[in-house]
Amino acid sequence: MEIVLEKKSTTDAKLKVNLKEADYQQKIKDKLKEYGKKVSMKGFREGKVPASLISKMYGKSIMVDEINSLLYESVNAYIKENKLAIVGDPMPDADKTNSIDWDNQKDFEFIYDLGLVGDFSYELSDKVALTKYVINVEDKVIAETLDNLRKQYGKMADGEIVSEGDFVKGQLTQVGGAYSQETLVPMNRVSQKELSKFLGKKVGDKIEFVIEEAFEDPAYIEYVTGLKGDEAKNTKGKFEFTITNIRHSELAPLDQDFFDKIFGKEVVTDEASFNTKLKETIQENYNRESEALLINDIREYYINNTSIELPTEFIKRWLLASNEGKITQEQIDKEFDGYLSELKWTLIKNKIAENNEIKVEHEEVMGKVRDLMLQQFGMTSVPEGMEDTFDKIVDNYLKENNGKNYMKVFEEVYNNKAVEVIRNKVKISEKSVSVDDFKKAAKVA
Repeated sequence: MEIVLEKKSTTDAKLKVNLKEADYQQKIKDKLKEYGKKVSMKGFREGKVPASLISKMYGKSIMVDEINSLLYESVNAYIKENKLAIVGDPMPDADKTNSIDWDNQKDFEFIYDLGLVGDFSYELSDKVALTKYVINVEDKVIAETLDNLRKQYGKMADGEIVSEGDFVKGQLTQVGGAYSQETLVPMNRVSQKELSKFLGKKVGDKIEFVIEEAFEDPAYIEYVTGLKGDEAKNTKGKFEFTITNIRHSELAPLDQDFFDKIFGKEVVTDEASFNTKLKETIQENYNRESEALLINDIREYYINNTSIELPTEFIKRWLLASNEGKITQEQIDKEFDGYLSELKWTLIKNKIAENNEIKVEHEEVMGKVRDLMLQQFGMTSVPEGMEDTFDKIVDNYLKENNGKNYMKVFEEVYNNKAVEVIRNKVKISEKSVSVDDFKKAAKVA
């Protein structure tokens, strides 16, 4: 067998594989012999069917299967041995493959297109400056959260006039248009600019407003109108809303029943401990959000500041071929920039991990799932005497979906280690901010 790499550019290449009959003949003989032991045919005892007859019946299909298997192994071994950085999979030349005469040919030439990743470097030092936000949870945030929780768990009752936080039912009609539908408008979704048009109104009152001004987030227009996608996005102009019902949420009392609903039975037993626990919980939530924003900022920095040559046209062809029938060329073109960004980040992480000799041990994968399950069960550690049982549960989970669960957790641990290497080598400055300032920073990101 001869394998030759022909580079067309730094990102595109062809791999030519020349097979002689001697390269695959023994494999076919072995497979025919194996068939001969199993095949049952009328007029012959099992295992006694003549080899010539088996070859006539199964020879061609066996040859195709064995050659394809040999190609797969050999091409992948060549790529690995020569440390070729490829994206996607080798794509066989369809014209060359279709011209093969499987009945008469003994020697074959196969050609594969390869998409190569150009060599690249990245900056991993204190020259990279990033910001980690330390969020100060002010008293007003705690008060707003408490107020929202009391509304959420409070009882609903009919109201006489529209107040902030009410749910107002009515007929929504497009002025000069065909749209008219009964809907529910949450007052906490109406913009501050237009909210005054609703407040103080009663059942039977009519309110006229410009819908894109009343609901600045397109998702709220979808919610209120029931329209989806582009139809909701293109819905603009004046609308009239006739109130038919006002539902007002009465605040839940600060009693044990309310405390139990929020934090679990008797976790807190008085208002003071409830307020302390609430502040801790809010702080923990924002700490997680700050951590997620930092990781996103790391990702964005390396995507935007690392130059990588990629075989874009090859990638598009490979995506279409490998997802045949599941995705269109139009969808690929539309989502391609996002795919390339994710691919770049994966390549950068993998190179950082390789250069820093990152490895993931089986016990680390087990430990990750163990921690997630303990968290799910609300436990801090495995109960004494339950270690073996718990490990069996973890092991069973990792074996599910034909090992896909294992690979998913493995990749998560691997990625976390790569990100941790980055965090330890770049310069991360802490910046103390309010909740509002953090939300602005997160929105920009």
